[in-house]
Amino acid sequence: MSLLSKLRLITVDVTGTLLAYKGQLGDYYCMAAKSAGKPCPDYQRMHEGFKLAYTEMARQYPCFGFAAKMPNIDWWRMCVKDSFVKAGYEYDQETFEKIFKRIYSAFGSSAPYSVFPDAQPFMRWLRGKGLMVGIVSNAEYRYKDVILPALGLNQGSEWDFGVFSGIVGVEKPDPRIYRIALEMAGNVAPEEALHIGDSMRKDYIPARSIGMHALLLDRFKTSDAESWRQSGATVLPDLVAAQEWLSKNLKDEPVAAEQNV
Repeated sequence: MSLLSKLRLITVDVTGTLLAYKGQLGDYYCMAAKSAGKPCPDYQRMHEGFKLAYTEMARQYPCFGFAAKMPNIDWWRMCVKDSFVKAGYEYDQETFEKIFKRIYSAFGSSAPYSVFPDAQPFMRWLRGKGLMVGIVSNAEYRYKDVILPALGLNQGSEWDFGVFSGIVGVEKPDPRIYRIALEMAGNVAPEEALHIGDSMRKDYIPARSIGMHALLLDRFKTSDAESWRQSGATVLPDLVAAQEWLSKNLKDEPVAAEQNV
């Protein structure tokens, strides 16, 4: 008996699983600065500045400001401004607003992203088999309303429901986000659900901790993949391999795999 025949629900991560970023962060910050008549910021400094600013914002106002009832655009305005400051760039308010609007608009569109070619066929295959497909992502509402549909991943044809941290106020690796997914699917039992992602910490461990099945994708041949395998995780290169694995797998995965991480 295949694992697929035991499942009612498949949940999937977004970035690194269904889609990837195109180009570098600096490309978009550079275009935005030039549009306001300013020189292109240094890519490396901008990248490091953004990482620091994003980490601080996520700590102070998690889930894109959900608990603080902060409008999404205000969360990103603070994050982007601090990114520039940490990278060594400060602009007057009028100039910054021009730059910010360009950046906010770009990352709220499909422009910075590309869909892996196996994503849409895999999701449609699952739904064709009668399974529910849910999105579980640390992302804000624009992924649900704008970005995924613009990339051809639509609710109703590729996925049934989404659990987005900016909407529900819970983010990975908190296992509660996976419990919300089970509830949204109609109170599916954990053993009847599988989560697919690309992070041991955010995807595999919390999903397994509540009794779901889980597997990891290693699309970019990360150096961590071997340790994932040694910990007992199923690690596959892409969703084509995942489809084959789901159809042919005859063995239960190790229940205690996460205990060795």
